Amino acid sequence: MIQDMTVGSPTKLIIRFAIPLFFGNLCQQLYSVADTLIVGRTIGINALAAVGSTGSISFLIIGFAQGLAAGLAIVTAQRFGAQNEKGVRQSVCTSAILSVIVTVVCTMFSTLFAKQILVAMNTPPAIFDDAYQFIIIIFTGFGAAMLFNLLSNLILALGNSRVPLLFLLAASALNVALELLFILGLHMGVAGAALATVLAQLCSCAGCLVYIAKRFPVLHPKASDWKLTRDEFTAHLHSGLPMAFQNSIIAIGIIIIQFSLNGLGENAVAAYAAAQKLDLVCTQPMIAFGMTMATFSAQNFGAGHYDRIRVGVHRGILLSVSVSMVLALMVILFGRYAVGLFVLDAPKVVELAQIYFYTNQTFYFLLCLLLIIRYTLQGLGKSFVPTAAGIMELIMRAVAAFVFARHLGFAGVSLCNALAWLGSLTMLVPAYLMISRTWKTVRAPEHS
Repeated sequence: MIQDMTVGSPTKLIIRFAIPLFFGNLCQQLYSVADTLIVGRTIGINALAAVGSTGSISFLIIGFAQGLAAGLAIVTAQRFGAQNEKGVRQSVCTSAILSVIVTVVCTMFSTLFAKQILVAMNTPPAIFDDAYQFIIIIFTGFGAAMLFNLLSNLILALGNSRVPLLFLLAASALNVALELLFILGLHMGVAGAALATVLAQLCSCAGCLVYIAKRFPVLHPKASDWKLTRDEFTAHLHSGLPMAFQNSIIAIGIIIIQFSLNGLGENAVAAYAAAQKLDLVCTQPMIAFGMTMATFSAQNFGAGHYDRIRVGVHRGILLSVSVSMVLALMVILFGRYAVGLFVLDAPKVVELAQIYFYTNQTFYFLLCLLLIIRYTLQGLGKSFVPTAAGIMELIMRAVAAFVFARHLGFAGVSLCNALAWLGSLTMLVPAYLMISRTWKTVRAPEHS
């Protein structure tokens, strides 16, 4: 089903669109949680630390794909809001070509330098081999991640957040089943967990392709749509690359944090990995509201409905903060019991994870503001400011890693998120306020 978000109650549209997104994002995190839970319980703490230590460099590459796909789909959403069907089809063609190029380059780069990156990150020798086994398979399967993110974001651009959810639900179940088979049945170790993730992503891709072929004719390019101009590529790169680099900038900050963690030992790495998995699950409602604002603002900007964007931002913030306060309290009170599911007889790991919860969940409201405003600006095509805000996040994470961690240890590392969110907001909030004041005179761009 295609959803026109330029008409109807903004609050109802945001909630209706965000709920499937939440469950879809949750399914993606279940890929990662399944890796952590099964690996930690069946192979051991060192294997858990190995998988956890690769999270930052995995996000450096996979996050680039996610950002690029989301940015490319912003152009699609704006043209859909402007009812420019030919422009939508040309956007699909341009996005496909750029995605193929990025897939080839990123796969080659990541697989060639994976070992050197692990060495540079000061990965502990006890977990190095497992970490390399895991990440090299994830990088080899980069194409599956790129394709799924492209297809799902094109569907989201048309206002449909339910279809990607359905395929992710099926893929999540398959991922868990394959991990159990590969690890417990075939004794493949951490390599089995990585292979299960890639295969599950491929299944999601196949499902999206079939569904688009049958149900979304507006996304079916014609022969003439492949005759693309330089302006067409420039428009998509202008939207896609900043969002891709923004994710990579954030990932570099996370790598810096991982470097500090590796110096604190295996217990710190395992505690951070387990706590972060729970944290990522709990932040999915906030991310869903943010992603909703990207599509909502893009479609309404294309249609020239600027007052609806303002209303959407206000309602999005209210909804996101309300949900986050409840989740933060639950994690602080009961998070230690969830961490205990990941490890057996490791009280030190649980103790450190609780420190993470106190220093991270308390500042969830900052993350709510950040996500709503960042995605709104991206939907408006204002990609430079979110990228600059990402650089500010990088600076703040570096401060946490090299200054706070030195004096506060694990608690200092755990403060990195709150500092990064605060630093990013110092740029995002003034930018949004300035842009929104110009909407009385600005006109939505026309796309040929």
